[in-house]
Amino acid sequence: MISKAEPERGFPDIEFEKRTQNAQNMMMDKGISALLLTTEPEIRYFSGFLTQFWQSPTRPWFLVVPGKGRPVAVIPQIGRECMERTWLTDIRTWDSPHPDDDGIKLLADALKSLTGNKGRIGLAMGPETHLRLPLNEFAKLNEAIGEQEFADATGILKSLRRIKSDLEIAKITHICEIASEAFDTLPDIVHTGMSESQIFRRFKMKLIECGADDVPYIAFGAAPGGYRDIISPPSDRATEPGDIMILDTGSIRDGYFCDFDRNFAFQHASDDAKHANKILYAATKAGIDASRPGSSITDIFQAMMHIMESAGYAPGSVGRMGHGLGMQMTEWPSIAPFDPTRLEPGMVMTIEPGLTYGDGLTMVHEENILIQDGPPRLLSRRADPELPIIKD
Repeated sequence: MISKAEPERGFPDIEFEKRTQNAQNMMMDKGISALLLTTEPEIRYFSGFLTQFWQSPTRPWFLVVPGKGRPVAVIPQIGRECMERTWLTDIRTWDSPHPDDDGIKLLADALKSLTGNKGRIGLAMGPETHLRLPLNEFAKLNEAIGEQEFADATGILKSLRRIKSDLEIAKITHICEIASEAFDTLPDIVHTGMSESQIFRRFKMKLIECGADDVPYIAFGAAPGGYRDIISPPSDRATEPGDIMILDTGSIRDGYFCDFDRNFAFQHASDDAKHANKILYAATKAGIDASRPGSSITDIFQAMMHIMESAGYAPGSVGRMGHGLGMQMTEWPSIAPFDPTRLEPGMVMTIEPGLTYGDGLTMVHEENILIQDGPPRLLSRRADPELPIIKD
């Protein structure tokens, strides 16, 4: 059973006031006059603007965080009513789409008025960011802002979003409970002979039934003895005895994600698959145990690598073994040798070792944890140390 009451939806205004003030303090230190935000998570982080309308690529959306005061929304008129439900009071709109000027003049005027027509405008430019604005439109904006210049604000956004507030943690914890409940029911709702696509749909419906608002992501793999590919859509192939299956879900509630997986065998499993599962369980434990405040990302990576390599396994080839989690299913940092980040209380991470075994088969384990003083707190219900068998 889901053990915690549902957190209240949304956030009080004080949450956004704190986020904005923290951003403005960092902006002052970096000599940045305003932040220009163009993507869904950043705009939502500072405003609370939650909508599925981002699925449409037609219209651009902008939020400006000035050096002082509340952020200013510069958005298509179609979004005004939704944005007015947030804590923002300065909402500037235009009718979009508009091929001659899709908000660029309005945005340039806002930037100039909020920065005194000079200064540096912070924009996310680093890894795992994107502009969400046609390059031709960005060129027009560059010309329209005159003496102002753009500066990389990726570090500011990473620092802000990396540490979750108590209210954010409650939301992530709840969606992890929802997904854990759905995973626990899986042996009762699927059986050998069901097609991959049937299992995929049934699991997605179970996640919604358990309380998820949406299920934007399910990775699925099932094949005799073990899987290789987990990013292709499920097929209509019927599952067979001896198949090994993975389901990995990024489910969402009130704008916050979980992201973890579970492995199952149909009726029986090979000794190779059982042993791979055992080693991955141990590697996941090593990664969790290494996740303490002050530890580096490299410490976690090496702890998991040591378990797998000592047992004679090669790691998977996906480039990392975990990542941050929150408003997006994958956030900074990456658990990989190239990431210098050190853990701090309030970070939410996935621990995700993977290995190869047999003739190119793959297995992955994943858990979600909260970094806190002392040992981390598991947010997902821990996987079974033995590979679960779907008996029917």
